[in-house]
Amino acid sequence: MLHGYGQLAAEFIRFFADLASDDSMVVAPEGMNRFYTVSADVAPARDRPVGATWMTREDRESEVADYVEYLDSVFDDVAAGTPPGRVDVIGFSQGAATAARWVAHGRIPATRLFLWGGLVPPDADLARGPHAFRGVPVTFVLGSRDHYVSEAALNDDVARLARAGITASVLRFDGGHAVSRSVFPRLAAV
Repeated sequence: MLHGYGQLAAEFIRFFADLASDDSMVVAPEGMNRFYTVSADVAPARDRPVGATWMTREDRESEVADYVEYLDSVFDDVAAGTPPGRVDVIGFSQGAATAARWVAHGRIPATRLFLWGGLVPPDADLARGPHAFRGVPVTFVLGSRDHYVSEAALNDDVARLARAGITASVLRFDGGHAVSRSVFPRLAAV
């Protein structure tokens, strides 16, 4: 579970706690870059909320390479000593782009890729066609009132993936740019 811009993993994972069981594990790494989410004129440092981000435009390629390596390392540590099983990668908002890049460029043995409230990043190399995501099915999860992902942008992304030979499905829910627990039972059916 990869959080969105300005979120912290400890808070983000609470949305998904219901999915953990004796047979499944929920892991939410945190972006390596933390920052104050409000300016100094709003509150003193001790009172300002802190968020995390996966990357910024500054030294972008190095940031992406660093977080792919970091996420591979987290997976290796968590998976050590556990039997192989289904590995669903879910990214929300900025975490959706992060998840897409990780599945495309990392070592994660993903079974399914869910891009929740986000799209495949424009810099993703789809030239390898269906192998761009190593054959991992892509599902967009979108709220009906998501103000960050328009219908036109979604259609463009689905068409872009189709041109590369990658089939994508879309799972919709009534809501905005947010994680909705009402979708969880439908994730298993995808």
